[in-house]
Amino acid sequence: MSAPAHPADEVWLNGRVRTMDPARPVTEALAVRDGQLLCVGSTAEALATCGDSTRRIDLEGAAVLPGLIDTHQHPLWGAVRDLFEVYVGLGATMADLLQACAARAARDDAPPVIAGGPWQMRWMDGLAEPPRLLLDRHTGGRPAALREITYHSLWLNSAALRECGVNRATPDPAGGRIGRDASGEPDGILYEQAQRLAVTLASPGEAQLSQAARRLGGMLHANGITAVKEALAGEPELRAYVEADRAGALNLHVAAHMARVSFASTETVAYEKLEAWRSAYRTAHVNPGFVKLFLDGVAPSRTAAFLEPYLPCPGCAPGSYVPEALLLYTPQALAEELVELDRRGFVVKMHAVGDRATRAGLDAIEAARRANGASGLRHEIAHTAFVHESDHRRFAQLDAVAEVSPRLWFPNPVTPGQYAVIGRERTERCHQIRSLLEAGAEMTYGSDWPAAAADPSPWVGLAGMLNRRNPLGLFPGTIGEGQAITLERALPLFTTNAARSMGMQSRIGALAPGRSADFVVLDRPLEEMTPAEIGRLRVRRTVFEGRVVYERS
Repeated sequence: MSAPAHPADEVWLNGRVRTMDPARPVTEALAVRDGQLLCVGSTAEALATCGDSTRRIDLEGAAVLPGLIDTHQHPLWGAVRDLFEVYVGLGATMADLLQACAARAARDDAPPVIAGGPWQMRWMDGLAEPPRLLLDRHTGGRPAALREITYHSLWLNSAALRECGVNRATPDPAGGRIGRDASGEPDGILYEQAQRLAVTLASPGEAQLSQAARRLGGMLHANGITAVKEALAGEPELRAYVEADRAGALNLHVAAHMARVSFASTETVAYEKLEAWRSAYRTAHVNPGFVKLFLDGVAPSRTAAFLEPYLPCPGCAPGSYVPEALLLYTPQALAEELVELDRRGFVVKMHAVGDRATRAGLDAIEAARRANGASGLRHEIAHTAFVHESDHRRFAQLDAVAEVSPRLWFPNPVTPGQYAVIGRERTERCHQIRSLLEAGAEMTYGSDWPAAAADPSPWVGLAGMLNRRNPLGLFPGTIGEGQAITLERALPLFTTNAARSMGMQSRIGALAPGRSADFVVLDRPLEEMTPAEIGRLRVRRTVFEGRVVYERS
């Protein structure tokens, strides 16, 4: 047999390949040329693509999957956290965090600002003094800004409050609140949009973002991830991604959701500026054609908009709960926002934790469909932690995406905080993945790393979907055990569905000829592993556009 005119650069032979392509779901070999899949088929078919210079790799029975996709991450924040900040882990105590801050402040090379975390809202209950004073004693006079576990609140010491100009005369900003002590002085906690008052103090600088962008690929490749949706980007983040990509250091497909309004910026970004960024910061691997909106907050700080009231708390007036008061947009204003962004061609991801916020997001998508017709833009409700049963079928009806994040579908460090504010029965309703799938919703997976996620591992999230237990055995019991799903139903959330949400369904998410050669090599197939084994899985290799970008030592 004569050699092909354009032979493969390399062939991967004798594997167990799960393609996620319904035309040929299981094969045994791959052939790659110029970063694309030339052949996905039998060993004989792959060998037929070989020439004299083709490299042959024997998989020796190892398993192969498409590269995984995380559709809700803050990768630069995660890399900055691990490279530069105080980080004590999600299971740490307040004493652990304060001791770590004191140790950082005492170092000869201590940074100008002690940044890091995480802390938990329940730690603030019953403190004998304002939180700012407690932090003062552990930060050596330096300003300190510590992020709450969900990244939706910020803990400042007195020096940081002074530097940000926050005092008793500072009014609460729209969509946020300044915590205050009994005398009316700021107590050190900035809730939701009030964090904008400290954004210049708490945000990483351009040099840190640049280093993070060049390092985060390695962090994600080690977990088998080859594509992500950046869930909250401003211009500094976009610039960091683009510079890393142009330097050949990114090695990821990135869909960036630009923030119109967020607690991480000081401005409301005009539509025209979003359009300018979409054009200026697009590269071969970075697509800023997406926008992020915040509809509510989070449950632990009682800022998520639920249809049902929170549990009684000190200072809460009985019967005073109004769900709409916690929405960051009025329903009419949100509908107008969606109509305009849809008209301008942006795919919108809407942060919605409470079921009232999710309903508002779906109503806004419905308004956009009425106003603009079938645009083909598949807008997303981020988190979908709590969705009222009557809204389950609306995702399919509206061609909307239910993105499920963070990994709270099994017991975890956030669970006690959920119990405290919404009770055990409602916590059991968290992340109704099975019910949404049965209602026809197209779902995608997100870790939300580093918010409420210790690491970017998709395997922990996948394992927890299979039995609703903590895959690492760190917390007992289950959450919503009846919402467990099978491996076959779970994998599209990490692959084909996720690729579709990025608008890249013809390039990534499945292994088929003509697609990007993005895949991960495992020691053995997932179907042979228990959930606990999947949760602890370490990939053997990760390949991006035909190049090995990670290999387990």
